[in-house]
Amino acid sequence: MNVLHIDSSILEGGSITRDLSAAVVARIRADYPGAVVQYRDVASHEIKHLTGAIAAGFRPTGVAATDEAVMLEHQISELLVTEFLSSDVIVVGAPMYNFSVPSQLKAWLDRLAQAGRTFQYTATGPIGLAGNKRVIVVSARGGFYLEGPLAPLDFQETYLKAFFGFLGITDVRFVRAEGASKGEQVRNTGIAAATASISQVLVGIQTPAESASA
Repeated sequence: MNVLHIDSSILEGGSITRDLSAAVVARIRADYPGAVVQYRDVASHEIKHLTGAIAAGFRPTGVAATDEAVMLEHQISELLVTEFLSSDVIVVGAPMYNFSVPSQLKAWLDRLAQAGRTFQYTATGPIGLAGNKRVIVVSARGGFYLEGPLAPLDFQETYLKAFFGFLGITDVRFVRAEGASKGEQVRNTGIAAATASISQVLVGIQTPAESASA
């Protein structure tokens, strides 16, 4: 099993998603000793946001890109999509910032959406090419967005589920800590609930091919 572990919190110490994503990966390692984990921190090692020249490395933009710095960015785009496609399980630490995901995480996602690699256009519309993967999103939110009056403002989990679905990944699971900004007791309760959910979230994460060869 190849596991890709992504962290995107701008916090180092005290980050709920960093702690929980590490706990998820630790549990995977314990349950699947042969798992190979690739780690990428897109906050401390930022991926440049797309420009016309950078995007020209994997989509037609009409922008000529010939200088060395842009060529390096094209190589990074190839590395990121190859890393993603070679993974069976992707663990994404994704805090909610201003109702959505960190811009650093968005920059990583933008490099993955490559026609012909992770999706393709057809006469009946686009189809995903990156199916048969599992995505585990480790989510933390200051308030309560799963239900109630703030639910319509959730452009974090809904976006990630839609994005990975566009790539063909239908198995997107959530380890979720809510109420992080509602005081220490509520914060700790949310973290405890998220931690307790890890075992259930990881049930059956092997792909059919992996299960057959186990």
